[in-house]
Amino acid sequence: MSVEVKVPAVGESITSGIISVWHKKDGESVSAGEVLFTLETDKVSTEVNASESGVLKTLAAEGDEVEIGAVVATIDPAGAGAPAEAKAPEPAAAAPAKEEAPKKEEAAPAPKAEAKPAPKAASAPAPKAKILVPDDARTTRKKLTPLRRKIATQLVMAQHTAAILTTFNECDMSAIMKLRKEMQDDFVKRYGTKLGFMSFFVKAVVDALKASPGINSRIDGDELIQNHYYDVGVAVGTERGLMVPVLRDCDQKSFAEIEGDLAGYAVKAREGKISLEDLQGGVFTISNGGVYGSLLSTPILNPPQSGILGMHKIQERPMVEKGQIVIRPMMYLALSYDHRVVDGKEAVTFLVRVKDCIENPARLLLEA
Repeated sequence: MSVEVKVPAVGESITSGIISVWHKKDGESVSAGEVLFTLETDKVSTEVNASESGVLKTLAAEGDEVEIGAVVATIDPAGAGAPAEAKAPEPAAAAPAKEEAPKKEEAAPAPKAEAKPAPKAASAPAPKAKILVPDDARTTRKKLTPLRRKIATQLVMAQHTAAILTTFNECDMSAIMKLRKEMQDDFVKRYGTKLGFMSFFVKAVVDALKASPGINSRIDGDELIQNHYYDVGVAVGTERGLMVPVLRDCDQKSFAEIEGDLAGYAVKAREGKISLEDLQGGVFTISNGGVYGSLLSTPILNPPQSGILGMHKIQERPMVEKGQIVIRPMMYLALSYDHRVVDGKEAVTFLVRVKDCIENPARLLLEA
């Protein structure tokens, strides 16, 4: 008796997903535990495994949107050995095709004499082909993935439900770059991972949230919820789209622990294995457009959070220090915040605090 392969439940709020790829094709034999297909939802990707061994019969195609609980394939345990036996006669069936091929080639010269005037007849409509190009030859139409639909909905909702305002500042990266260079070799030897800029910014954000607690809050209906924990989301660009995995309790973690978490999420993102739990519960988000070359931007809030920090490209610029023009590696910082919750003074205070922490990183290390 065939075993049904159903779309598994992957989260309370997820009702459907798209079969992004079948790892096993229709008619192939599968073993228990093998990955059958990848289900892509608006939050995560999930690999679905075979519960039993047998021959797979697919009932849905790649790209189909399927509901949770829907039957998308069956596995016939009785036919587990059938595919191997069925493959044996295939070479024999292919042999006649090879014998017939020369016959077709021998017959081909006959119509060539009649086809000679064809080029003249074909030359006339050739210019028309440049003018009358079908629409489907110039565009490609495909459905939005669940994740892209979710991103679109979230961004529009943020714009419509929050009073978003952005304030800017800039920070001198000289001290942090010098400290990072001095500590890098020992840090790698001791912890097995590199010391990056992001861990400094995560720690700076925690320090600034403590100094400006209003940014670590959110509106829920007609109530204001004040958070007393520091779970910071870090935006990560993936092939599927933007995802924001959350670093938990950053106030209690060392630089090495934060870098380890970041490295782990990077691997998960590449392999498409970031889970729903990894994305939930953040109180603040950091987005680094500088890795793509962005010099300045106005990041959009990640609802229901009330603040997001935008990092940007490090660029050498002339600065005035003690009446002298010097060249410094500078980074523009942008804080977008919900003006319904956060006043301008508090937002500016927050960003200045981040700037001070980055320009004096030794203070962060002492507090870590």
